[in-house]
Amino acid sequence: MELEHSKHWLRKRKYRSDITDDMIEYCIQNSNKLEDKHWEDAWNAITRIHPSGRILKVVYKTKGKTIKVLTAYWLD
Repeated sequence: MELEHSKHWLRKRKYRSDITDDMIEYCIQNSNKLEDKHWEDAWNAITRIHPSGRILKVVYKTKGKTIKVLTAYWLD
């Protein structure tokens, strides 16, 4: 899986440095593909990350085999 980062995510990443690309990939692979509430072409992935037990939400778009990460954040 190839990840591409949006400008928004690159700005937010310095404040959310504990969210790694491995966690984002794990979240996308282990979650159902949920439609985003605001954008028609964006998808959400929500899953619990082990061993911390925290819930991660990733908003992303798909372009072929590339996944563009719009944002990611902890829900709890």
